[in-house]
Amino acid sequence: MATRIMVSASTGAMNALLGKLGTLMGEEFSKLKNLRKEVKFISDELGSMKGTLEMLGDVDNLDPQTERWRDTLREMSYDIEDIIDDFMHHIGEKSKNRWFARKIARLLKEFRARYRIASRIKEIKALVLETSARRQRYKFDIPSSSDVSIDPRLATLYENAANLVGVQAPMHEIISWVNDKEKQLKVASVVGFGGLGKTTLVNEVYRSLKGDFDCRAFVSVSQKPDITKLIHSLLSELRSETSSQICEFSVLLNTLREYLRHKRYLIIIDDIWNADVWRVIKCFFPENGLGSRVIATTRIQDVAKACSSHHRDYILNMKPLSNEDSRRLFFSRIFGLEEACPHHLRHISLEILKKCGGLPLAIISISSMLASEGTQQKERWEHVRDSLSSGTNLTLDGVRQILKLSYIDLPCHLKTCLLYLGMYPEDYTIERSNLERQWIAEGFITEENGQDGAEAAKKYFNEMVNRSLIQPVEFDSKGSVTRCRVHDMMLDLILHKSKKENFLTIIDDPQAITVMDYKPRRLSIRLDVGSNGRTILPRNISMSHVRTVMFFGRSQNTPPLSEFKFLRVLFFDLDHATVDLIGLCKLYQLRYLWISCFCSYQLPTQIRVLQQLQTLDLVSCSSVPSDIVYLAGLVHLNVDTWLPNGIGNMKSLQHLCRFDILVNSLYNIRSLRELTNLRYLIISCDYYAEDMDSRMDALRSSLESLCSLQCLFISLTGFIDGLVPLFPPLAPYRLERLIVSWKCRFSRVPRWMGELCNLRELQCTFCELLNDGVGILAELLFLTDLDLKVGRSIREPIIISGEGAFPALKRFKLRLSRASYLTFQAGAMPKLEMLKLMFNAHAPEQNRIAPTGIEHLLALEELHAEIDCDGIRESEKSSVESGLMSAINMHRNRPRVIIDLWDNN
Repeated sequence: MATRIMVSASTGAMNALLGKLGTLMGEEFSKLKNLRKEVKFISDELGSMKGTLEMLGDVDNLDPQTERWRDTLREMSYDIEDIIDDFMHHIGEKSKNRWFARKIARLLKEFRARYRIASRIKEIKALVLETSARRQRYKFDIPSSSDVSIDPRLATLYENAANLVGVQAPMHEIISWVNDKEKQLKVASVVGFGGLGKTTLVNEVYRSLKGDFDCRAFVSVSQKPDITKLIHSLLSELRSETSSQICEFSVLLNTLREYLRHKRYLIIIDDIWNADVWRVIKCFFPENGLGSRVIATTRIQDVAKACSSHHRDYILNMKPLSNEDSRRLFFSRIFGLEEACPHHLRHISLEILKKCGGLPLAIISISSMLASEGTQQKERWEHVRDSLSSGTNLTLDGVRQILKLSYIDLPCHLKTCLLYLGMYPEDYTIERSNLERQWIAEGFITEENGQDGAEAAKKYFNEMVNRSLIQPVEFDSKGSVTRCRVHDMMLDLILHKSKKENFLTIIDDPQAITVMDYKPRRLSIRLDVGSNGRTILPRNISMSHVRTVMFFGRSQNTPPLSEFKFLRVLFFDLDHATVDLIGLCKLYQLRYLWISCFCSYQLPTQIRVLQQLQTLDLVSCSSVPSDIVYLAGLVHLNVDTWLPNGIGNMKSLQHLCRFDILVNSLYNIRSLRELTNLRYLIISCDYYAEDMDSRMDALRSSLESLCSLQCLFISLTGFIDGLVPLFPPLAPYRLERLIVSWKCRFSRVPRWMGELCNLRELQCTFCELLNDGVGILAELLFLTDLDLKVGRSIREPIIISGEGAFPALKRFKLRLSRASYLTFQAGAMPKLEMLKLMFNAHAPEQNRIAPTGIEHLLALEELHAEIDCDGIRESEKSSVESGLMSAINMHRNRPRVIIDLWDNN
């Protein structure tokens, strides 16, 4: 089943428009014969124009006349869609139900309604005829697709270090520098022009050193950095928490320095463009004599020298890959091994590599494109070779040409989704879930023949990752990317193409755009402290046709929403702004609303009219309108407040975040069972109530009915044994992630956990972990991540059986009082790669501090131990550490060992 693209960069709203015209040609409208004839003429004419737009979409260099006609054609498609949407809204279109058909039939009998319809169709026909006549008058030629040049860069790969090529030597060089005996603060600079792999290198260094420092952070710096926001980002990463507290710059700086003062820290500052910026940033880092390290990346030699100006500092100049590494990177991405390359493609491959000049970015871009095509036709590879610039020394323009070639090769749907990333500022960390929902809301992806648009969006995102078009930042337990960035060279390409296609407009200076000579369809508004959000929009042109508005930065206020009549996506990521939501209910086409926790706002008292709304994400919302439960099309709801009775009406809900069982009524807790489409659910409760037993019983009953649930997060307080009698649904239970916060716990492992046949990740606390409980969990065939905490002193040894126990487990974290009670039998956990143990050390058992049988974990790569040495004399701590090392030295693979000794004194 295919998924149609309703809106795209190349064809505008043509696909959506043709579908809506089909509605106007339906049974009820056919009673007006002249009207139906007119609509059919318009539909046929637009169908031909759509085909023309598709052909022009593959052509880069159009003559100015053809380019203007193409832009006019696309703009016309949006204008006509607005006319039809407005018309449908006024006659009461309500989700294609019988009531709508009856209302149309009744309206069509009224003379005034007939006149209104005829007038609208006449208006549309005039637009189509004029646009068509213009092409006839000027006799535009449609050129064939050709190969051309462009601008920008791509994303660095975030793979396992073993899969990366050419980084091992410089990575070991930096790690050796980091780990020397120097106790003073040192700064290393990695310098080289775009595409050489600076970010990839320092990211691998960052990963490999994760257990060697008290705290770490990795932040990116844009060309025009907001220093206050940069400190916020550093504090958030260092403390693993986000604060919405308003602070002066000096307060933030002092907070950061004080936090770092007594810690050994590792900080990565990626992509610094200006030495003056560095002179401010270096003030962040106190000299504490603990061996702290800072690593900076830059393209500019003078900046590198400014960063590493002390004699003990260090500068690494990035070099292109060697011929051997270039071949390994290229062939591994396409064929797996160089030897697997067909003979007839070998010489052409080497010629392509010669033109890539050893730049990882260029090699990855070209090889990803060829790999995605899956073709071994010699002619296609020759075409790629001939499309690249000549010469062996690849310049920045050469890299841009390679990136452009990769862009041209993209299918239409990926081009559109990629261009949308230009809405986000440079170095912005993009939430994958937000991006996918915005694509759907814009109409880039839609459901067809029962196919889920969300699944198609995931597929598109993964395809962009596979083609190395975006830079992964975070992953989930399955290895899927959850957050990403756009690399600056790729962003340049996106913005270049977006400008040519009139796809989006950036407003970042209130003085820069006072008038516009075109209609912007998407606006990315970047505000600063001095911006007046109410007056930042150009006054000479209507904003009613804008589809998406995103706000970033800082401002005290925002423009009135009444400006944006046909808005689909509304996104506010502003620091401490007052968001004006007056006029929200007039945005009847709105599908997506997201407001950051740093904003203040007041929702309207009623929002039932927003029947197109799919996503409502308001983390800091204090209350919601009582009619929210009538938003039948709402799919994603994230509000940290109570919900009015009637949530059972919201049958389309797939994501429900922060459902508090204390503030919500017992009726609503019971109504959860009716939300059978729920895939993602967060249950919370911060306090214990007198009627908690009845609330837990209602929750248990509802959870038994949610057979579509894939992710369940439980953040309650105290014992949650009220969920022990739970019976999973009779239908196959799809739950893949079960995360139970450390604030709550089960007495023992519930038997129903063994029935979660698709579970991949489990985090939970048990008062005791007996062997029958271990046996229940050991039979989960797909479990890859297990994070357990045992709350009491252990009464009997915990034995991990070797008889097929935990067959898929890769990462195991266990908090318990004594690790010596843990035993791994031969054959246990055959795929376990990482074991993290958190336990207490006791003086009498220093020599038997470790678990028994670590050597039986045949796939183990890393052991991380956090040991509470409270009460242990300083002279005995080394014995604790050596006891653990003795156990790990029995392992044949010599896994990497990280030992952290903690002492509360």
